Amino acid sequence: MKRVLVVEDNEDNLTLMLDVLGSLELDVITATDGDQGVALAQQERPDLILMDLSLPRMDGWTATRIIKADETLRDIPVIALTAHAMVGDKERALQAGCDDYLPKPLNLKELAQKLSQYIG
Repeated sequence: MKRVLVVEDNEDNLTLMLDVLGSLELDVITATDGDQGVALAQQERPDLILMDLSLPRMDGWTATRIIKADETLRDIPVIALTAHAMVGDKERALQAGCDDYLPKPLNLKELAQKLSQYIG
C-alpha cells in the first residue's frame, strides 16, 4: 500500500484529504506544521508528500527545502497545495523543491491525476 504524508493545518482541508485519499486505499499520515512534516518524512519515508505552503511553526517552503536537501528523502515527490495562486507562486513552489503544484480549493479530478502520475 502506498503511503502519503499530508502536511496541512486547516482541519476542513485535512478532513477532505483524508476522505479522498482513504477512498483510494492509500495509507495516510498527517502533520499540522512544517516541523512535524519534516520529522514524519524522515521517520516514515512516504511515497508522496502533499505539502501546504502556509503552515505554522515552519512554512511549507522551508519544510520542502529541508526535505529536498536530505539525500535520503530528496526522491520523494512533493506536491505543493496552496491558496497562494497568484502569478509566480507556482514557480516559487517549484524553486523551493516542490515537484508539482495544486492550487486550493482543490480540484479532485486534478488531484487524482497527480496521484496517478506520481504514485500510480
